[in-house]
Amino acid sequence: MTRLLAIETSSAWCSVALSLGDRAPLFRHELVSAGASQLLLPWVEELLLEANEKLSDLDAIAVGIGPGAFTGVRLAVAVVQGLATAAGLPVLPIVSLDAIAAQVVTSASFAKLNQTHFAVAIDARMNEIYWAKYEFDSSSVHAIRLGEIHLSKPEEIDLTGIYYLAGSAIQMYGDRLLAHSKLPSNALDSSIAISALGVLDCAKYMLYLKQQIQVAKLEPLYIRNKVALTTSEREIAFKKDR
Repeated sequence: MTRLLAIETSSAWCSVALSLGDRAPLFRHELVSAGASQLLLPWVEELLLEANEKLSDLDAIAVGIGPGAFTGVRLAVAVVQGLATAAGLPVLPIVSLDAIAAQVVTSASFAKLNQTHFAVAIDARMNEIYWAKYEFDSSSVHAIRLGEIHLSKPEEIDLTGIYYLAGSAIQMYGDRLLAHSKLPSNALDSSIAISALGVLDCAKYMLYLKQQIQVAKLEPLYIRNKVALTTSEREIAFKKDR
């Protein structure tokens, strides 16, 4: 029986899930903005107690490594580093967009369209988005990322060959996101937010492929090298966007 703990705080949601074999995962998920640090460890303890399991008896700990909110990503990685070190467990680093993609392919709206190629786009702040393209492999029921994760202006997203789009960038940027590609409304899903359940789905597949790593190798994924602009840089960016 596979036993996995998943932690995800790369967005405004604090999310923890515990998976024990074929049983439905135990799950905590709450919109907390800056309060995730106060919930993570108590939630982990609650779920383990509810399942009557010890942390050291798990097979691995999965964690969302970003891209996402800098503080949230660092928080999750730091907590998992501590937990995994104390329990002597390997870790499974999960990219946030991959976790969302894992949820997309299990959604009813995606299934209705019977498509194989889709994209995930999330708000990256600073008037930019993170996005990536995916292919749905129906034989393995998994989403396969095509190429790298991109950071760009909303209107610079490449939706060539894409028939479904999901993620927070849809609600945030609207028409700018679809400036060069007009997808029908039933091919847009802004409601899917990253959660520990998507992290779990990715982690199970990674564990099956034996892709777990030692905790000493765990690092956040940063797509943007610079997280703050000077006053003059902000003024230049504002003028360009007008």
